[in-house]
Amino acid sequence: MSRESEDNAYTAFVEAAWHRHLRTATLLTGDRYRAEELLQDCLVKLYVRWHRATTDDPHAYLRRMLVNGQVSWWRRRRRELLTGEPPEAAEHPTGPYDGLDELHQALRALPDRQRAVVVLRHFEDLSEKDTATALGCSVGTVKSQNARALARLRTTLRTNQEVRS
Repeated sequence: MSRESEDNAYTAFVEAAWHRHLRTATLLTGDRYRAEELLQDCLVKLYVRWHRATTDDPHAYLRRMLVNGQVSWWRRRRRELLTGEPPEAAEHPTGPYDGLDELHQALRALPDRQRAVVVLRHFEDLSEKDTATALGCSVGTVKSQNARALARLRTTLRTNQEVRS
């Protein structure tokens, strides 16, 4: 395949997949601006590895990159917290997700691993096995993290609903 045709295939992929993967990144990060940054970083890395990604499923390849990129960010943030350096304040943007603000707040309150499991299982519609592969853990871990996360989401959302009533 020529470089020009690879570039055209990559461009078509990005145009078709941008919104889908931005949604995933937003749910993983809890912040629209951080999600755009994460997705752009991953797309640059994907461009360099495009020939490898097209041998399998480029969506799965990019999804794995998003999860790994966010995990790396979580680790850097934790290291900053441990060294006493203040983390950057995340802005809460307005946008197409406003109608789901309560759910997004509840997702942001979940521990990092639980949030990743919920996003991949329920928003990306991955199987337990595919989620385990994407996160580099066992299927049992996915099941237990998912159960804990859903229970916590139910409690949080029910409590919020009762407060409004």
